[in-house]
Amino acid sequence: MTDISATPTKHRSPTRRSAEFIFYFSLIFVLAIPFTTVAWAVDVFRRHTLFLHGPLARAWAEADRTTPLIFSVH
Repeated sequence: MTDISATPTKHRSPTRRSAEFIFYFSLIFVLAIPFTTVAWAVDVFRRHTLFLHGPLARAWAEADRTTPLIFSVH
């Protein structure tokens, strides 16, 4: 029988984010809140359920998708 309990695992080190990254993330997050609130309200109205991600979660996801795009441009 093979012992697989001692297999090496890769640990992902947390990425250190610069002050500039945090600034742009915060700016995009704050600007996305009104738009995601409207989109969330429309989804609640259409689907007749509250089992959806809220406006803050949607704004966070939007900022999390958009900010790295700014820094990936060379």
